[in-house]
Amino acid sequence: MTTPVSYWVAGTARRGAESMPVTHPYDGSPVARAAVASEADVAEAVAAAHTVAEPLARTSAAQRSAALSHVARRLVERGEEVARLITAENGKPLRWARAEAGRAASVFRWAAEEARRFGGEWQRLDTDTQSPGGAAFVGRFPRGPVLGITPFNFPLNLVAHKVAPALAAGAPIIVKPAPATPLSALLLGELLAETELPPGAWSVVPVPNDRMPALVADPLLPVVSFTGSGPVGRSIQEAVPHKHVTLELGGNAAAVVCADWSTPEDLARAAERIAVFANYQAGQSCIAVQRVFADRSVADELTERVVERVAALATGDPREEKTEVGPLIDEDAARRVETWVEEAVGAGARVLTGGYRDGAEYAPTVLTGVPPAARIACEEVFGPVIAIGEVEGDAEAFDRVNDSRFGLQTGVFTHRSDTAFAAFTRLHVGGVVIGDVPSLRAEHVPYGGVKESGVGREGVSAAMADFTEPRVLAFPGMPL
Repeated sequence: MTTPVSYWVAGTARRGAESMPVTHPYDGSPVARAAVASEADVAEAVAAAHTVAEPLARTSAAQRSAALSHVARRLVERGEEVARLITAENGKPLRWARAEAGRAASVFRWAAEEARRFGGEWQRLDTDTQSPGGAAFVGRFPRGPVLGITPFNFPLNLVAHKVAPALAAGAPIIVKPAPATPLSALLLGELLAETELPPGAWSVVPVPNDRMPALVADPLLPVVSFTGSGPVGRSIQEAVPHKHVTLELGGNAAAVVCADWSTPEDLARAAERIAVFANYQAGQSCIAVQRVFADRSVADELTERVVERVAALATGDPREEKTEVGPLIDEDAARRVETWVEEAVGAGARVLTGGYRDGAEYAPTVLTGVPPAARIACEEVFGPVIAIGEVEGDAEAFDRVNDSRFGLQTGVFTHRSDTAFAAFTRLHVGGVVIGDVPSLRAEHVPYGGVKESGVGREGVSAAMADFTEPRVLAFPGMPL
């Protein structure tokens, strides 16, 4: 039997008595076994994080920056190995796995830079006639150890988005990776173990999801950063209302194609971007294009072009270079997508391409005529399905986008600056992307949603602010 991959407790590799299999989503072939962290080792990791919290907060910016820079370099050096590991455990095509590995390296590079910049600011106290004069320094201090709970769809980069900002800000972090995809997080542990960060600064502890509530409730972990499904996120928030909780939850991201985006070149670009970014992780991204609202004047031509491009996407074994769309994480996920499409068709929707399942694969699918109450329209499909609808003008399009429990990001294809600013003002989302799809996440830009898409923001500097709290040092009366 294959030796289980070790987990990491306070920077030390461990193997418990139990392990769990990791299989390839495409064909179910064994990839590895990951050791499951014992309850005693998890308790040790939490205690170590608590113990090191104050010393880590006092480490120099140079020391933390050097550690993060080292991880960034090593991710680049081992980039192809990392990408193939992502593909093996997650099933995403190699081209997208390579992109994820590169993005994770960028997260650590940004965090290394932000660690050197992250300090505080001076503010004057002589701002009105009754003030005492003088000045105040506003610094930021870690709230305490962070529990980072990560999903399967980006098994490396979403771990990086929790680990790198926490360490850059001087906060210890314990990572609980998704049980289906723990290997990328464990490899990241190898790279962190090469640094000189103090013991307890980080741990990676794969445990089954039924052990997560005890970790969430642990009083020694005052910060919880969760990325995943809405019901789980809300249950966390309700379970620990006294803790600082950041939630990156779901979405049903929309793209709006306005009347002025009308030339053949415009529509070809919109169709290409929509087709690719509705399917780029087999749709398993909260900012994958799920809904398209096209002005009636361009809808027919756009739809024809989207269908043509989606039908041409290369599907199959994600280990092959040509593959653009791989399987979903497992067959249950593909069955759920199949059920939702069948429900929509039963309610009057039409399938223009795709609409069938083969094991864990679901064919890239384009629908029209989807009723607003269908789950495909109002929930997060998390699969390779696009619903295209016609609208009369921008106002109706924006209303249709807002008619959702979610509000993560929206793409608006327009050349007009007034339309761009109208979208920015009217759309109830965390981000608006002009001239492109909503599937944009720059590692240093604040990222997150409103409504049921979450609470708080990620992005390196935004997450560092979220993991810390301000403290004021005042000098009233000091001459300036």
